[in-house]
Amino acid sequence: MKRMGAIIAMMWLAALSSAAAASPGGSAPGQTVDVPSVQETTQVHWGYPVVRIGEDYTLKAADAAREVTVIFGDATIEGRVDRDVVIVLGSARLAGTAVVGGSLVVVGGSARIADGARVNEDLFVGGGGLEAAAGFTPGGHSVIIGSARLGGKFEALVPWLTRGLLWGRPIVPELPWVWVVVGLFFLVYLALNIVFDRPIRACATTLAERPLTAFLVGLLVLLLAGPVCLLLAVSVIGIAVVPFVICALFVAALLGRIGVARWIGMSVVAETEGNRRQGVRSFAIGAAIVTLAYIVPVLGFVTWTLVGIIGLGAASLAFMRAYRRENPAPPRPVAPAVAAAPAPAAAVAHEAPHGEAASPLAPPEYAAVANNSLVALPRAGFLERLAAFALDVILVSIAMAMFTDLFESRHGPNPFFLLLLAYHIGFWTWKGTTVGGIICQLRLVRIDGAPLRFGDALVRGLASIFSLAVLGLGALWILKDPERQAWHDKIAGTFVVKVPRNWPL
Repeated sequence: MKRMGAIIAMMWLAALSSAAAASPGGSAPGQTVDVPSVQETTQVHWGYPVVRIGEDYTLKAADAAREVTVIFGDATIEGRVDRDVVIVLGSARLAGTAVVGGSLVVVGGSARIADGARVNEDLFVGGGGLEAAAGFTPGGHSVIIGSARLGGKFEALVPWLTRGLLWGRPIVPELPWVWVVVGLFFLVYLALNIVFDRPIRACATTLAERPLTAFLVGLLVLLLAGPVCLLLAVSVIGIAVVPFVICALFVAALLGRIGVARWIGMSVVAETEGNRRQGVRSFAIGAAIVTLAYIVPVLGFVTWTLVGIIGLGAASLAFMRAYRRENPAPPRPVAPAVAAAPAPAAAVAHEAPHGEAASPLAPPEYAAVANNSLVALPRAGFLERLAAFALDVILVSIAMAMFTDLFESRHGPNPFFLLLLAYHIGFWTWKGTTVGGIICQLRLVRIDGAPLRFGDALVRGLASIFSLAVLGLGALWILKDPERQAWHDKIAGTFVVKVPRNWPL
């Protein structure tokens, strides 16, 4: 403010001195100088920057601005702009009295320049067209990318951005072209619902039985998709698998969204299994309800996000259920109770003299019984083991971030994979599991029921590198193997089992 006041004072002093110099013979001491009134002087406009987001702007012919920036709107320039004019996803119109001291930049729209308008520097129009008078030439370079048709499409997108995206809803009911897009999506989803009736009904049935589990599984799949693709890419050979993983996620998300709509329709009107007409009816009812939710501000994007997550989780659960139905696990013996386990003859103590009680099982025999019980427990699935591994990766990453300077100075740059391998081998030897395994209720046990030793953990850790290096097939083998063993499990002779929540370490 002080600087602005000083500039104003200097301007007034300059005006007074120029008026005195313009009088004949100057001004003698004591002579009065006539100063024009404010109404008689030429109007002075101080340049100021203009920023508009989501609305149009017009600069009148008698006004001036330092620079003009308009996002999601149109700009009409009739006066003078000292610097640049930038329009993003909108159109620019320069009248014949417009003067742009800098450059004119229009991205995602068109520019219309009348005869007499000036642009002293560069002109750039990207994604739209230019309509200029025959004698118009900018002072600098002129770059036009796109066409008028393309610019019209971008301009039609601006109302959706301002009244849809900024409001948190994917559907703007006032825009006719939005309903055309909604209709196309409805027809595609309806066709998929008819063609893939059984898988989509399986997703809807899964949601009816386990909605919360589907939501949590969907979140887990989203969180693990990035680390899994990263691990495959790091193995170099696994880069070829990454596109298939992305396509599988896309298909699962697409079918899951249709399954969510059908589940909502089934909740309104009951559906008979195997009746495709009722399946179409359920999908139509659910799609209508979801579409109405998409129109509501804020709730629209919340609904869109929840439908995607729940649908992805339902598709994943339905896939696992179908896979287990096609590849049932062999029957396993019932785990013997620790208290009811018969004690070996060597472990039964003979009656002590003087009527003392017999001694119980020795600690090593208790350990053998516990390990035999672990062998009989259910095998851990692929998603459970993947979740535990992801948690361990996050834990090691956090530890590395906390001690970055220490690791860089002593072990060289990026010892992440070496630390991850040492972490797993150490925890397998110490507790038969890792921190991620404890959270996911997983335990590692040898096939013969004996406790895991350092040699077993070392062999398993080195073999796991081979399992991941060959396109990750060694780890994906869990999905096919009846005992849920990966290649490194078979090499080391181990099982990964699911234990009860209160199982001691």
